[in-house]
Amino acid sequence: MPREVDVAIIGAGSAGLFALSQVRRKTDNYVLIDGGELGTTCARVGCMPSKVLIQVADDFYRRNIFEREGIEGAESINVDIPEAMGHVQDLRDTFVDRTLGATDNLDDTHLLQAYARFVSDDTLEVDGEMIRAKKIIIATGSSPVIPAAWQPCAEHILTTDEIFELEDLPTSMAVVGMGSIGLEIGQALSRLGVEVTGIDQLTTVAKLADPVVNDLAIDAIGKEFPLWLGATAELEKQDAGVKVSCGDQSILVEKVLASLGRRPNLARLGLENTSVKLDAQGIPVYDPLTMQIGDSAIFIAGDVNADRALLHEAGHEGRVAGYNAVHESIAAFKRKTFLGITFCDPNIATVGAQLDELDEADIAIGEIQFAPVGRALIMGKNRGVLRLYANKADGKLLGAAMACVKAENLAHLLAWSIQQGLSVQDLLKMPFYHPVIEEALQAALYNALGKLDIKEEVVELEKL
Repeated sequence: MPREVDVAIIGAGSAGLFALSQVRRKTDNYVLIDGGELGTTCARVGCMPSKVLIQVADDFYRRNIFEREGIEGAESINVDIPEAMGHVQDLRDTFVDRTLGATDNLDDTHLLQAYARFVSDDTLEVDGEMIRAKKIIIATGSSPVIPAAWQPCAEHILTTDEIFELEDLPTSMAVVGMGSIGLEIGQALSRLGVEVTGIDQLTTVAKLADPVVNDLAIDAIGKEFPLWLGATAELEKQDAGVKVSCGDQSILVEKVLASLGRRPNLARLGLENTSVKLDAQGIPVYDPLTMQIGDSAIFIAGDVNADRALLHEAGHEGRVAGYNAVHESIAAFKRKTFLGITFCDPNIATVGAQLDELDEADIAIGEIQFAPVGRALIMGKNRGVLRLYANKADGKLLGAAMACVKAENLAHLLAWSIQQGLSVQDLLKMPFYHPVIEEALQAALYNALGKLDIKEEVVELEKL
């Protein structure tokens, strides 16, 4: 006889753990199933170890501005790479241990460390045991993509699953894929002394749709290491490493970092044994507001649905899936305003609707170049641009893109404002201190204000 449970959650990553937090409020008759190493992608191989590496690299790189500030001795500063990588791993382990706290108190009844496979819409086979669940949540995450054509060079290829395990760094590396991960790690490695070449078949970085922001980002980052954009990378194994060719350019490197995105972990689930319908990319067709797959009792959340592969989105989706798995009626929940941040220098951030999603005839674009921004100049980080998009008719904020210092903070302010339905006029009534980076946002708002169709006087004061 199959074991009967109210909810089965497949995957103990971020989405699965957030789903679990909702499920446990309503029932103790659940099972969490995970056949891989416990600990979230973010903590183990993603957001957290990468930010430690970036911090070390940025601290070391800061020495380049010392002479301008009258600080002597920069030329004698060195970085001990094995010690630095040990620091990355130590903090990584701390972050992983914190995520493990969510499963440490689960007994063998509630946590099954094995892989699950669908036998039917409501039944899973787990290490020989049959489990029938009223509701099932798929939260199996994703894995790095490595092209099949690269297999002859496999011994020289790294992904984010391996790079933070290195005790030392290679002398040279091609980073293929200039999305957020590639930019972040590529720049960090370059600042730590690795000879880096960044490659992408697109002519944009970090998925930027705004050409002004994209051009500045490419120019700023391209001053630190070469960027070969607009051509596909081809690899050829050599005695001394890998020859990487991109268009009419080529380079011999010790290692290649494959940063080509991640593939949803769906292959071993046995979805062919269910009534689940798949889209053209092989992803289950689901409602992003409920996380329900079709009209079934199966839900999907996190990276595995190949939509918004970000931790805070996985958290939102996991909560929605978990809530709906333990309630009779299926509820739709508002999506949060889109927010994406790349922690390179300058930071790159996108918020809300992007330029390729908007009709430029209907929007006012507020722009500020960071060259004259006092606080940025003091920090030695005044290379940047912020562009925000507002509805011309009423000034309502719609989105923004930026490559600038402290974009991680500015992006949050704008995301919160967009989610609250605020306008350019509303934000200009807010306090802005001096001198702070947020003054750049104030300047961009004024720039947008002058381009609105609104004719009445706009006063940055509120009468009592």
